Amino acid sequence: MITAAAVLAALALFVSACGTGGTGARDEGPARSDSVAGAAASPSPVPSKTLDRVDAVRLVKDDPRVSAEVKRELKPCVADEYPVDVSYGDLTGGSTDDVVVNVLTCGDAVGIGSYVYREDDGSYQNVFQVEEPPAYAEIDRGYLVVTKQVYEKGDPVSSPSGEVVSTYLWRSDRFTKKYSTRTEYSHAVGGDPTPVPDS
Repeated sequence: MITAAAVLAALALFVSACGTGGTGARDEGPARSDSVAGAAASPSPVPSKTLDRVDAVRLVKDDPRVSAEVKRELKPCVADEYPVDVSYGDLTGGSTDDVVVNVLTCGDAVGIGSYVYREDDGSYQNVFQVEEPPAYAEIDRGYLVVTKQVYEKGDPVSSPSGEVVSTYLWRSDRFTKKYSTRTEYSHAVGGDPTPVPDS
């Protein structure tokens, strides 16, 4: 009997708390006009300097500085999908974003050529290239960063012995190497799993 009375009292308290006639979020009052004005005054995004997306495949194939070997390897992997990675960014301080194109192999995505194109009077000019595979070029905070995998005799493609990372800066109408670091990988890690010892 006492338990039933306690349950009824708790239920009555719960129902009376929910039925106080509150109006939810409207109890807080109207939104302040200065918060709305502050939201409207937020800066709009800066428009990109990129005019249009470039046809990277055509850019590389039409470039007389690109080797015949890279052009021969630059073919679709599947349907009309070419193995190229394209990045846009400001490397040379021009009025339009520069274009970095990496040409890869279809099977294992090894970089066989990296190129930087700068817009000049409506056309793109090749201002940097690396055709010593495997290499890959990227834009990092205004710097051009080129990573080259280092293979020793017998290294599989999936496991290089190390890498060399070179950082270039645009000066006097050309890229100059500013930094270079070499990392040698350990072959002790990632090999065959160690067998569990007998107990």
